[in-house]
Amino acid sequence: MSRPSKTFNVAAAAVVAQGRLLLVRKQGTAAFMLPGGKLEPGESDRECLVREIQEELGTAPLGAAEHLGTFEADAANEPGHRIAARVYRVSLLDEPKTSGEIEELAWYDLHQPARHLDLALAPLVFNFVVPRLRRSAPR
Repeated sequence: MSRPSKTFNVAAAAVVAQGRLLLVRKQGTAAFMLPGGKLEPGESDRECLVREIQEELGTAPLGAAEHLGTFEADAANEPGHRIAARVYRVSLLDEPKTSGEIEELAWYDLHQPARHLDLALAPLVFNFVVPRLRRSAPR
């Protein structure tokens, strides 16, 4: 098995409301992932999140961002590559809507058993973010 050719550094937003996690699917892809993206040179995680949320969801983060963790996983839409994601729990100023490269939004119920998934989740979401949020989500 060959090693991935590149690791992308990203900042990602975990937007949770009423026990559900907001996921996005980019145009021409199958996997749902967290909103966010690759950092521009010299950009902080917060600056990246503000830019990406505005581009992808047509709104802005509200208040502080809580760091949930840093995770590394296979990139969902770039075979042979990995992502190193710094994930932050954020709230949004307005209702999200598809914008820019985003084709579809979905709310994933954090209490839904994994074997009953009806969405294709990116490895980062399935392996790291959902388990972390389930541990802290109120029942």
